[in-house]
Amino acid sequence: MNSVNATGASDERDQLLRARLTGLLEGVRPWDEQERAHLAEAVEWVAGGAPLYRVRKPDVPPVHLVSYFVVLDEKRGELLLVAHRKAGLWLPSGGHVEPMEDPWDTVVRECREELCIEAVASAVAGGEPFFLTITQTRGQGRHTDVSLWYVLGADVGSVVAFDEDEFSAIKWLSLSQVLAEPGDTLDPHMHRFTRKLMAARSG
Repeated sequence: MNSVNATGASDERDQLLRARLTGLLEGVRPWDEQERAHLAEAVEWVAGGAPLYRVRKPDVPPVHLVSYFVVLDEKRGELLLVAHRKAGLWLPSGGHVEPMEDPWDTVVRECREELCIEAVASAVAGGEPFFLTITQTRGQGRHTDVSLWYVLGADVGSVVAFDEDEFSAIKWLSLSQVLAEPGDTLDPHMHRFTRKLMAARSG
């Protein structure tokens, strides 16, 4: 009789998820040299066997995987940003990928928890990540987030509640308004993401 112990099954699942992640990363078309470098670094990180998932808040392991999701009202051309209490910045919604979780499943889970809506992939990238960043966080427990950025579609009027423990406010901005926001009030890559999105929507 064939049997697989728990460790063997876990190792197989880990290998499958690493292969899945590598495929997702290779599917992202880099916007600029910084994204190209981040993608190469992320592929190397996944292939190298390092731990991928946060197992203890805020910084264990010191590098871990995050799924961001930028909610876009495609008709109005506006993005939803949230005022993150701990970061002190306006950010897209998102969260840490749980151990052995597919990054898209993180998007679905966090979208329900944070914005009380169902995740619907936008026409821009479908259910695949559109952008990739590697960022060192600020403040206590500094660590590095390897972030897959997804784009979701939702109407402005559909978001009527949000996680007030995590966010102090939310706002919708046009793409040009996002670019006019001071960079030090946003995720450090938000302007780059917005320019990439503008190019994709006009292409």
